[in-house]
Amino acid sequence: MSSFGWIKAAIYDKESRKQQYQAHVKGLNAYERHQKYLKDYVSFYGKDKPPTEKLPVKTDQDTLREGYRFIRTEEDDMDYSWEQRLVKRYYDKLFKEYCIADMSHYKTGKIGLRWRTEKEVISGKGQFVCGNKHCNERDGLSSYEVNFSYTEAGESKQALVKLVTCERCSEKLVYKRQKEKEQERRKEKEVRHKKRERSHSDDETDPESDRRQDRRKGKIASSSANNKDDDEDFDEYLEGMFP
Repeated sequence: MSSFGWIKAAIYDKESRKQQYQAHVKGLNAYERHQKYLKDYVSFYGKDKPPTEKLPVKTDQDTLREGYRFIRTEEDDMDYSWEQRLVKRYYDKLFKEYCIADMSHYKTGKIGLRWRTEKEVISGKGQFVCGNKHCNERDGLSSYEVNFSYTEAGESKQALVKLVTCERCSEKLVYKRQKEKEQERRKEKEVRHKKRERSHSDDETDPESDRRQDRRKGKIASSSANNKDDDEDFDEYLEGMFP
């Protein structure tokens, strides 16, 4: 009987903590929940360093060479509390959900993509902060789905990932394509202009048009000649009639 009472109390306590946790996180904004979930993840799963600890800065080359991955053990899949499962699901969703872009050569259409480092995941870079490597804008962000080709564990892979950018960097993302469209429109305009000029030139050199003009000139010349002959005849007959 006492054992049943202990189980009942444990269930009640577990449900009570769950409700308190839910009420608390509902009052937080997205970034605050992000920070809490990662902090709780460390607390629940006992990683060896807290999220606030500064990590060594890695270059893009280091990251690509390592093929950075969040590797979990089988123990992480055990049936933990609701709160633990929540933060685990959030942590797992962060895995290859967002990427970082290097837009240094955006004018040539060369935009490099890579996975986020652990430090960037924790800070929210590429999720709550613009995903352009050299931009820290937090306002006016938009999310784009991009195709990312990468190599992991010696295997070539592709994945659709999210790239979050501010308005200014969004323009860089489509810069080359916009320029190509502008060039296409200019070429089409030039072609239409040349066609109109060619058509106008053809009308001016049309043989049939020339023949029509010659016939008109011939008729005028013939008419003029006939009028002269008639005038001469009249003069003969009218001579002395008009002193």
